[in-house]
Amino acid sequence: MVSFNLEEYRDIWIFAEQRRGKIQSVTYELLGKGKELADKSNCKVCAVLFGENIEQSEIDSLFEYGADKVYYVNKPELKEFNGEYYSSILADLARKYKPEIMLAGATSIGRAFFPRTAIKLHTGLTADCTGFEIDMEDNRNLHQIRPAFGGNLMARIITPNTRPQMATARHKVFKPLPPIKDKKGEIIKPEITMDSYKSREKLIEFIEEVETTVNITEADIIVSGGRGVGGPENFKLIR
Repeated sequence: MVSFNLEEYRDIWIFAEQRRGKIQSVTYELLGKGKELADKSNCKVCAVLFGENIEQSEIDSLFEYGADKVYYVNKPELKEFNGEYYSSILADLARKYKPEIMLAGATSIGRAFFPRTAIKLHTGLTADCTGFEIDMEDNRNLHQIRPAFGGNLMARIITPNTRPQMATARHKVFKPLPPIKDKKGEIIKPEITMDSYKSREKLIEFIEEVETTVNITEADIIVSGGRGVGGPENFKLIR
């Protein structure tokens, strides 16, 4: 059984998901929520970015959308997603810097490697959250709120005995903060030696998706319509 000194852990980490060198919008949404939680708990909100030669404008955008610090690991092996590298490196960074909370988007990338990271850190993970609240009177426990039993009720889950408290959040649940132009922060570049990490994953080829229709996952409002069969007596209004 791994023991944790909860008082050693501070700050909120947001995994800054990037694809082909571009920060994904779910990152900005989580930075907005992370900033709200950090202000309440009097700590810093930090972005964690893996990649290779990410453009400075992309890094600057993390500060503009709320990050106080950016932990940036710049390695060729991290240019494209690799679940084994990502989970091992993130776990090592968490052991060193001891964040209190770690959040990632419930995307194909977040769902693939965040659970592995939680296992390595001997902590819990709540998936597909739609809300977060911090209980300052109870060891700063993060209430991780998510639908349960087919969406019929909302469950509140806490990780009272281990740290960091880890969760993934659904895309489009939180609103990003209005960006603060030219806002700056601290960039931390941890010393990482890739020779100490092993991966059985290998990227063979990247095939970019060619969209011929609108990507509805990025829509704020979706309006749909249709035609029913029969008269009004065949329909029931649900309020």
